[in-house]
Amino acid sequence: LDMICVPGGFGIRDAMMDDAFMEFLSESGDRAEYVTSVCTGALLIGAAGFLRGRRATTHWAYCDLLADCGAIYEKARVVRDGNIFTGGGVTAGVDFAFTIAKELHGEEVAAGLQLGLEYDPAPPMDCGHPDKAAPAIHSYLKTFYAPAVADTQAALKTRYTS
Repeated sequence: LDMICVPGGFGIRDAMMDDAFMEFLSESGDRAEYVTSVCTGALLIGAAGFLRGRRATTHWAYCDLLADCGAIYEKARVVRDGNIFTGGGVTAGVDFAFTIAKELHGEEVAAGLQLGLEYDPAPPMDCGHPDKAAPAIHSYLKTFYAPAVADTQAALKTRYTS
């Protein structure tokens, strides 16, 4: 593979506990020119050992778990550390895609894609990160994510050995 891109989502705990998948990820990532992830997929590539000592990002509710796989959390929508690219939550995946397009095909192509898709975000609210959200909204969502975060952390501790 030239590039492996690992998506995230609530299924990462099961994926992390799947030995065949993790073996495929580890072997494929070792051969790939680029190892990439979006959202909580960062925890899967981390569990496979690719983030040890590297800067990375993931969905805000899971960012503290990056340390459990040896990564250094960086608050950003897209983080590059060598041949490793990580994107934050699901909508950061759009920024991630343009970053990858720029890496592979240059700024002009990436800019053309952005214009062609009319990607010019102007959300109706400015609360897309905990730093901007009202405390009550942030608290509610943190509580909502807590069980999935705890399950993922348990799986990560089982899978990852430092």
